[in-house]
Amino acid sequence: MANTLFGPLSGTDRVDALLDDGAWIAALLEVELALSAVAAEQGAVDGTDADGVERAVAAVAGVDPHLLAAEAREGGNPVIPLVKRLKAAAARIQPGAERAVHPGATSQDVMDTALVLLARRAGHRIGTDLAACADAAAALAAGHRDTPCAARTLGQQALPTTFGLVAAGWCSGLDRARTGLTRALDALPVSYGGAAGTLAATHPHGPAVADALAARLGLAPQGVPWHTERTRIGELAGALGVAAGACAKPAGDVVLLSATELGEVSEGAPGDSSSMPHKRNPAAAVTARGAAKRAPALVATLLAGAEQEFQRAAGAWHAEWETLVDLLRVTAGAAARLRDCLEGLQVHPDAMARNLALAAGAQGHGTGHAAELVDTVLAGRPR
Repeated sequence: MANTLFGPLSGTDRVDALLDDGAWIAALLEVELALSAVAAEQGAVDGTDADGVERAVAAVAGVDPHLLAAEAREGGNPVIPLVKRLKAAAARIQPGAERAVHPGATSQDVMDTALVLLARRAGHRIGTDLAACADAAAALAAGHRDTPCAARTLGQQALPTTFGLVAAGWCSGLDRARTGLTRALDALPVSYGGAAGTLAATHPHGPAVADALAARLGLAPQGVPWHTERTRIGELAGALGVAAGACAKPAGDVVLLSATELGEVSEGAPGDSSSMPHKRNPAAAVTARGAAKRAPALVATLLAGAEQEFQRAAGAWHAEWETLVDLLRVTAGAAARLRDCLEGLQVHPDAMARNLALAAGAQGHGTGHAAELVDTVLAGRPR
């Protein structure tokens, strides 16, 4: 999942360790351990049996991902062979403890809850980078509140604006994207429904076990089991896609504004070229755009998978795991590389004035109103 060659370049390495094979297995085991503990608390399993599960989890935590993957082919997901290993380890360590492994759950419960845990961890790191990007844009907006530059519409110079207002627009979009992503992450619930989503295996303790599991893992309560009701996955996909787009906007502007013919901004890093030493490429902005451009197709795949039949989907659910992980990675890459870009961005007011003078018809229009809009944006930022 991690890519040694391209990860640092694309920024996806920012979350790779939170989403790799080891993170997946740890999350699956975290869910199983928490489930055994809360099932005992709620009287669904014997507390003495549950005591042995923690040692069983430790015993299988080092399982080889390649071996687990090979064992998963028969059942269609890695939870099935992992639970078999857990039950066997629990029985060896404390006879009877296997009864407290995976109580009342189905493999989708554990897969979905583990995916939610991974998404929240990686998503909050994305949120940190989005906040840093927005703060950098806000600093540019404040520092260049009154710096005149050309506004451009349909590729042509229009009226004067200020670079501060340009940066304030970036800031506003990034803040909105971060707020939306946080909302979607916070809404991600635990999953616990049992074989057919009825909680029959742990009746009458099922709803209490589900709520206790959510509380223990720091997740939202589920309400009712959601095995084939995937709106919250869709909302997360949309929020990640919007975040990627919010990063692509300033990255694209920086690429254009740093062109030789404009020269209005430049990145702090040298941006080397292998064959043209005179060039200063906006490498961080370019790679932020590259990461962001991968997001829409991944969002579309997740939304297309929302149509899931009956009480367990055959294929659409399975398509979510790697797709959502990839979407988290590319959105993280866009945010991380844009942060590199904006935190070191250099602004060139002389070039802005020179270019503005090219459109004589646009002269005579003041920019005080643009500066006032900057103040409005900065004053209204979420805290």
